[in-house]
Formats: sequence, structure tokens, C-alpha cells
Amino acid sequence: MKKLIYFIVALVVCGVAFESCHDNVTYADMLKDENRMIENLIKDSGIVVISQSEFYAHDSVTDLSRNEYVQLASGVYMQIVDKGSSDPADTIRTNDHVLVRFLEYNISDTMNISCSNVTYPYLVDEFRYVKSGASIMGTFISGAMYATYQKTAVPAGWLTIFPYVRDGAHVKLIVPSKMGHEASMQYVHPYYYDLRRIAFYK
Repeated sequence: MKKLIYFIVALVVCGVAFESCHDNVTYADMLKDENRMIENLIKDSGIVVISQSEFYAHDSVTDLSRNEYVQLASGVYMQIVDKGSSDPADTIRTNDHVLVRFLEYNISDTMNISCSNVTYPYLVDEFRYVKSGASIMGTFISGAMYATYQKTAVPAGWLTIFPYVRDGAHVKLIVPSKMGHEASMQYVHPYYYDLRRIAFYK
């Protein structure tokens, strides 16, 4: 009987020790895992990463034939598929409303689509863009992102594109957790976005 009790106690101790080790995963460990996931995506997708200086030297465009993405200072990787309107005046202004169709892929979940509105013709995500000095923010008014995550804050990674595109743009992004939505930041998960038909209106 004593042997059985010792065996059960040993099992419980081992279980607690295992759980304790599991819980000791640090934020630094999670960031390393995130960086590895992003690096693997870049490698597996044949993405050519260019610097911001190279990007500016090429008229702030990415070469689609080379599958180029520019790495921005924020850590976001951006590919401009279509810059949008040929009219330089068709840029976003503070208090504009933005309409966008998009696909969101969870990079940490084998690139499964986690949120999208492209298959619903009646559903377009809409948010309000506000810039005050160096501060930029976006607030969802309606759409799939708000319905899925129940948060109004637009991922900061989405907002980094606006200095480079115009009305009607199409952009692809790799967004690290620090530039993502609340769930991305909480779980340290990076996301890949395909933002299509980005339109501005007052």
C-alpha cells in the first residue's frame, strides 16, 4: 500500500513539475518563436526583403516579379501590389473613413485563414483614420475584424501603409505581434494580411 501511495505522489510531483516548466516560457522565448515563424514564412514563400533605403530609391514601390517586401522601421513587412490611384492627391487625410476587403492568415497556425470578408459581397470592413502629429490610430466601425475580435482598434500594422499608397490600393503585409490586434499581442502570434480595394471617403 505504501508503494502505491509513493507511486501516486511521484506522479503528482512529476505532473506539477512538468506544468511548472511549461508555464516558465518567457516573453523572450515567445518572441524568438515568432521571429522564427516569420523567417520561415519569408524563406518558404521566396520573399526578397529590401531595406527602406532601397524602397525609397525605387520610387517607394516593390518589385512583384522578385516578390519583394520592404521591412519598415516598425518591423512590418509590406508588399505594394498596387499603389492605387495615379492621382497623387488621392491620399488619406485625417478623419477619412477607410473601406477594405481583406484576408487574415495566422502565421503560427500553418497559415490558416483566421478572419476575412472577401467571400461576403455585402460585408466590407470600415474604420476611421485619425492622425494627430506623429500619432496615428484607426477605429473600426463595422466589419469582420470587429465581429471576430470584438475590439475597435485597427492593428497598427495596417496603419503603416498609408504614407505609401493611394485610394484603391492593394497591399500585402507580414505583421508581428507588437503591431497587431489585441489577440496577436496577447499570444505573441504574427499575422499575414492581404488588404484589397482600400478606399477612402469623407
